[in-house]
Amino acid sequence: MSQKVIKETPKTLISSDDLKKIVEDSVTSQYVSLDIEGNGFFRYPEFVCLIQICIGKDIYLIDPLAIHDLSVLGDIFADHNITKILHAGDYDIRSLNRDYGFSFSNVFDTSLGAALLGSKKLGLDSVLKEYIDADVTKDKKLQRSDWTIRPLSKEARIYAADDVRYLYGAMQVIEERLDSLGRLSWLREECERLQQVKFHVKDEDTAFLDVKGSKNLDGSSLSVLQSLYAVREDEAIGKDRPPFKIVGDSVLVAIAKNPYSDYSEIKGIGAWGRPGVSKRIRKIVTDALAQEPVERPVSKATRKKAMSNKERENANIRLKELKEWRKAIGQELDVDPSLLWPTNSLNRLSRDPNTFETEIFEPEVRSWQRFEFGNKLEEKLSSFQ
Repeated sequence: MSQKVIKETPKTLISSDDLKKIVEDSVTSQYVSLDIEGNGFFRYPEFVCLIQICIGKDIYLIDPLAIHDLSVLGDIFADHNITKILHAGDYDIRSLNRDYGFSFSNVFDTSLGAALLGSKKLGLDSVLKEYIDADVTKDKKLQRSDWTIRPLSKEARIYAADDVRYLYGAMQVIEERLDSLGRLSWLREECERLQQVKFHVKDEDTAFLDVKGSKNLDGSSLSVLQSLYAVREDEAIGKDRPPFKIVGDSVLVAIAKNPYSDYSEIKGIGAWGRPGVSKRIRKIVTDALAQEPVERPVSKATRKKAMSNKERENANIRLKELKEWRKAIGQELDVDPSLLWPTNSLNRLSRDPNTFETEIFEPEVRSWQRFEFGNKLEEKLSSFQ
């Protein structure tokens, strides 16, 4: 199926009355394609800057910077009789929940569908080309542009419209192919999980523990990291810039590891390496080192039964075999093996194969995985006895 359309420049909606009329008209539609644009590369905290929806052949660009009450959109998103078509919709759903408290039902994600069909490239342009022969070039410059800026250029509006223009056609083909392979129920469950996604405000007291590289730090270093993280957060909010544009996580960890080093020599230190700023950072570090060391909470995931070297060796052998088992099924179905059974689950089973009866009901194990591969996995585990 080939999709060739004239790329008209869609109108941007800036009126509450126009928005309400569109919502009223959408009630009779079975499908609404959806995408958003944010400003996470330029502003902090991030917020939704544009909402694109396609109803039938009509594309609308909704401007949240001009329309302050978007609550009527919630009626569409929560309506189970209307299928919301998205591509890699986690970011969209999470962002709309964060900014407006929207909840979703009856979602169809074309990226998830393509993955379950074995597509190797899951970007929107690749999926559209593979399934409906639609040519959409995603300009990296526009993709990473600041969508807060107004007015939107003609190129930006066409770019935004392309994100929803072809989703219905792609959904039709993907749905039909999944159904023919008996995998449509797989996607439905994945989409049911996706639509439950909510935005969770990070805990300011413990967010620094999520910094990449922090798990290898001792208590004193974690105390330094906590202080530096708070400084960066304050600076990011004050300057309305993303934290990574203030200074990267690797810099925070480097200082925490070697607090007495020459900061100006740290790769990516940027403005924090300048004499005046560096002096202030060093004072913060010195004060942090004088505090009580920070103890990282022991998560449930790390509370594992201690294993001897021999037991660990056997577990590693079993894990390798389980991954080979999964890989063989993936090759047979032409699907990414990681989609067929959660790696964390295989890891737990490798440590104790006798936990299968409880493991298959762990939250991360899907019903379709249990139904399709549960018996085969149980058979594989029995070979370890």
